[in-house]
Amino acid sequence: MASKLLSNTIQHRASLTKQFVRPLATAAEQLVNTRTTVLPNGLTIATEENTTANGAATVGVWIDAGSRAESASNSGAANLVKRIALQNGKYNGGELTARTTHDQTYYAAKTIKSNVEKSVATLAQIVQDLKLDSLEKERAAVLNQEPSMEDVTFEHLHATAFQGTSLGLPVNGLNVENLTSQDLSNFIKETYTAKRIVLVGAGDVDHDVLVKLAQTNFGSLASGNASTGPQPSFTGSEIRLRDDLAQQAHIALAVEGAPFMSTEYLNLLVMQTIIGSWDSTLGGAANLSSRLSSVVNGNHLADSFASFTKGYKDTGLWGFYAATQNRDQIDDLVHFLQKEWNRLSTTVTASEIERAKVQLKASLLLSLDSSSAVAQDIGSQILTTGKRLSGDELAQAIDKISVSDVRDTANKFIWDQEIAVVGAGPIECLTDYNRVRGNMAYNRF
Repeated sequence: MASKLLSNTIQHRASLTKQFVRPLATAAEQLVNTRTTVLPNGLTIATEENTTANGAATVGVWIDAGSRAESASNSGAANLVKRIALQNGKYNGGELTARTTHDQTYYAAKTIKSNVEKSVATLAQIVQDLKLDSLEKERAAVLNQEPSMEDVTFEHLHATAFQGTSLGLPVNGLNVENLTSQDLSNFIKETYTAKRIVLVGAGDVDHDVLVKLAQTNFGSLASGNASTGPQPSFTGSEIRLRDDLAQQAHIALAVEGAPFMSTEYLNLLVMQTIIGSWDSTLGGAANLSSRLSSVVNGNHLADSFASFTKGYKDTGLWGFYAATQNRDQIDDLVHFLQKEWNRLSTTVTASEIERAKVQLKASLLLSLDSSSAVAQDIGSQILTTGKRLSGDELAQAIDKISVSDVRDTANKFIWDQEIAVVGAGPIECLTDYNRVRGNMAYNRF
C-alpha cells in the first residue's frame, strides 16, 4: 500500500506553509446573500451576484464525485474523468479549470457576463456527454506524474487515518492502470447526477438567468441518488517511509476533526491559527505571534511548518505538517508541538484566542478576492452542508467563540485522543508512536 501510494498521489497544490499569505483585496464590499434554487430533478443553482464586478464572472459545477465516491476496484476514476474532461473541453469563452479532491470534483469557467450562456453549455456537455477517447493519454500522464513530498505525506495521512474506508483512497487512485472506458462510464452514470451537482455563479451573474440556463442545459439530467454511506472510522496508526538519503524529512500528525463548517470546525480553525504556520524563508519569521513558531525559530527545529484543518461532510482531520533538514531534532519538534496541543485544553489565554479570531477572519474574508474564489466557497459549502454562510455570518460565528469553547473542543478532539502519524525521508529521530500517543495527555496538577 505504501509504495502504491508513493507513486499515485494527488495533483500538486499550493504549499500549506503559504496558506496565510493573501493579496490585498476589497472582498468585504462584495459580500451579499447567496441565492439558491433547486430544479425538479434535484440540481441546485446557487449564485452570489456582484454587479460591481465590471462584467467578470465565474460559473461552474461542483459535483459530489471525489475519490471517496470510489471503491478499491475503480480507485482513480474521479481524477481520470476530470483530466479527460479538461483535455477534451472545447471552450473559447474564458479560462476552464478543474480539480478533484477526496470529496468532490469541480469544473469552473472564469469568463465575462456575455459568455455565461456559452460557459453553461460547455459545462453541461462535460457532465452529460463526455467523450473518453483520450483515456490512454491521460492514464499515462497520471502514472508518470511525480508528486511533491507534501502530497505524498498527506495522502498517506488519509490512508492510515481512514484505513479501510473510501476516504483513505488517494485522489490519483490505486487502480488507474486497469481502469477501462466502461469503468469510467459507470462512474459518471452513478455520480454525475442532478442531486449530486451544484451549478454556481459568482460575479456579474444574474441568478434568474442562470436558473433558466440550467433548466435548458441540465433539466433532462437524471436525478440519481444523493451520496450515502457510513461515517469513515478514524484509526490511530502510523506510516513511516524512511529514506536517509533524502534531504528533508516530512512529518504529519493529526487527530480526527469535525465536519466542514460545523461549530466545532470553526473552533478548530481558531485552534489552528493559535498553533500557526511558519517558514524560515519569510522575512518576519522570527516575529510571528505563535508560541510554537518562536520555539521552532529559536532552535532551528524545522524549515517550515503549518497547522491545518480539513473538513468533510461527516468527519475531518486536524493536525500539523512540517518539513525539516534538522533530522536529529525531529523528536524535539514533536515534543514541543504536543505541549502546545495539550495547552489548548488547559492554559490557552483569552488574548491568544482573540488575536487568532482576528487573524482567522482576515484570512477567510480576504481570500474571497475574486469571482473564482467566491464560486469555490459557494460550491464547497452548499455541496457539503446544503447551505452557505455569508461573510458576515461567518465573522459573527467566529466572534462568538470563547475561551471555554476552545478548551472544550480541545478536550474533545485532542486530549487523550487517537492520533495518526506519517513520516517520510530521514526520519530515524521521529518519536516512537507509543510515546506520541502517550503524550496526547500529560499529568495535570
